[in-house]
Order: sequence, then structure tokens, then C-alpha cells
Amino acid sequence: MTTTEFIPGLTLCGDFYREAVRPILDDAFPCLAHSAGLIGSGSEVLGFDDEMSTDHHWGPRVQLFVSEADHPQVADAIHTTLAERLPYTFRGYSTNFSEPDLNDNGVQHLTVLQSGPVNHRVSVSTIRGFVQDYLGYDICTPLTAADWLTFPQQKLRTLTAGAVYHDGVGLEDMRARFAWYPQDVWLYLLAAGWARIGQEEHLMGRAGLVGDELGSALMGSRLVRDVMRLAFLMERQYAPYPKWFGTAFSKLDCAAELTPHLLAAQTAPTWQERESHLVPAYESLAQMHNRLGLIESMSERVRDFFGRPFRVIALNGFCDALLARITDPEVRRFASRQPIGSIDLFSDNTDLLEGTNWRPALLKLWQ
Repeated sequence: MTTTEFIPGLTLCGDFYREAVRPILDDAFPCLAHSAGLIGSGSEVLGFDDEMSTDHHWGPRVQLFVSEADHPQVADAIHTTLAERLPYTFRGYSTNFSEPDLNDNGVQHLTVLQSGPVNHRVSVSTIRGFVQDYLGYDICTPLTAADWLTFPQQKLRTLTAGAVYHDGVGLEDMRARFAWYPQDVWLYLLAAGWARIGQEEHLMGRAGLVGDELGSALMGSRLVRDVMRLAFLMERQYAPYPKWFGTAFSKLDCAAELTPHLLAAQTAPTWQERESHLVPAYESLAQMHNRLGLIESMSERVRDFFGRPFRVIALNGFCDALLARITDPEVRRFASRQPIGSIDLFSDNTDLLEGTNWRPALLKLWQ
């Protein structure tokens, strides 16, 4: 940790590029076409960093992107030049990082340097290479619906969040390509979200009815998360990874209305109380859905589950109505089967979501 006054990472790194990195580039590599920004991993990319974030992988850094033609000639030279000419500190923070700690997932820390080259974190890559490493996708190939369904939302969010400080080689064009799902993929994901709620909303009460309040509470928590996931989709926002899921949700337009119900459902001691808090959340979600105007207006009121004493919302038909509006042949093929949604909906395994090596196998689910 540092005693330096905290500066949000996006601000710090933008100033670092403009005041420290860019002058060196202009002097040593005049007229080099490049883009600069901060995207990808890191809480600061999401704008959620705080003083605790400064204890690892955080500090003055920037990502440089050059053309495919220039990269072989300039990447190493830029790295070396910056190592020799960058200041040792910037805004009170060291610009020198420790070597990756192989016993701690490669974590790097800010370390004070008095002499010698700076072990900086100014990366130099191509846009194509970065996306290939980050998503496991070659931007020179057309995006398919199956591609979209294998991109974790947490990565799409960090690819399109952050900041671009300078754009000379098309960084913003790449980000715009991933800004949001194609219409029919979006419809499919909304349908899958409603289907998932429909699979457990009645079971939560059924478990509680036989005295299994622990099992009921577990399903209640899953339903809370499913409501939140649908809210992100309805507001056209990619959901971040778990650490920042609730924080990002709190910034949605619907959060003020939904959060009290969802918090109460999380802490309710009985299934009846749990359901009583989920019902208004379901009905608010149905109202949000109708306001989108994607399909004909559906009932926004809960109903009994086939005469049993459980109040549900998915039986109103949101899933089927959404699937019926899909026209893209590839997505219609998915829609003809049970809607499993995207990778985010059927797995929360960190290694599966973060490891791009799984994408070839995952693509087969929709082929």
C-alpha cells in the first residue's frame, strides 16, 4: 500500500500517457501511428478501484497498440526506450513494478527504484493480437452468434469499458464492434434468462414447504442473481465478474427499485417471506421487459403455479414470445432447442470464463 493520495487508475494512467509516455514516443518514434488506452483486466478499467486496489497490479501503466506492419520493428525498441527514459515516479507512485510473483498468480507490485532501467507496465501490441489473447477470437474473421455466446460478459465489459487516450490505429472501431449483442442474440439471451427463472421460482417454495429452508434460501439467492442478470441485459449493460457484480448493478437505472426487494429476499428466514420479496422484483422486471417493446405486451402480474401455492412470473410466456421473434437462421437453430443461453448462464467457473483455451470446445455446444 502507499501513503500517496489516491488517484483513480483511469485518471492516473491517462495523465501518465500524456505527460510521460507520449513525449518519449514523439521524440524517439516520431510519426508512429499508435493508439493508447487502458482496457482489459483490472478494477481500474471498470472505474471501481480504490486505495486497496493499489496493493497489486495497479499503478501508472498504459497499453500501446501499433499496426501489424510496425509491431515487429518497434515493439522491443519502445519497451527498451521507455525503460531507460521514464521517470522513476509519477504523481507520487513508482513507475517500476516488481517481477511477477510466480507463487501468487504472477502478481506485480509497485517497487521504488533509485537507478537503472524501469520495469514498467507499458505494453506494446497489435489490436488483433490483444483481442486474440483476451477473447480467443481473431478479429479478421466474421463474428458469429456462437462467438457471442462464448464471450463471457465480464470480458466484453472490460473490453468496452476503460478509456482510450489516443486512437491512431482503430482501437475505438474495434471496441464499437463489441459494444453490444446483435439483436437476435440479445433476444435469445433474454429468453434464456426468463427460462432460467421459470425453472426454479416454483421450486424455491416447494423446498421450503417440506422444511428445507436452506435449500429454499439457496434457490432464492440463485433467483436474485437471475433477476439481476436480466436487469443488466434489459439495460444493455454487460455484467462484470462477481467482485463488482453488485457494485455495477447498483448503477443500473432499475437498481433503486429492485435492490430493496432483492436484499430482503436474500435475508428472509422463510420461503413465504422470501417469495413475498421476490414477487415485486419479478413484477418490476416484467414491467421493464414490456417497456423494451421487443414483443407484444405481456402480463406483469405473478400467477399461481398450476394451482399450487407458489407465485411465479415466467409462466406468462416471456421466453417463448422472445424466441418467436428471432429471424437470424443461426440463432433460430439455437432457439429450436432448450435455450441454455451464453457461457455466463450455464457456468460460473472462473477458469472456464477466463481461459480462452476452452472456446473451441464451447463453440461445439451451438454447432
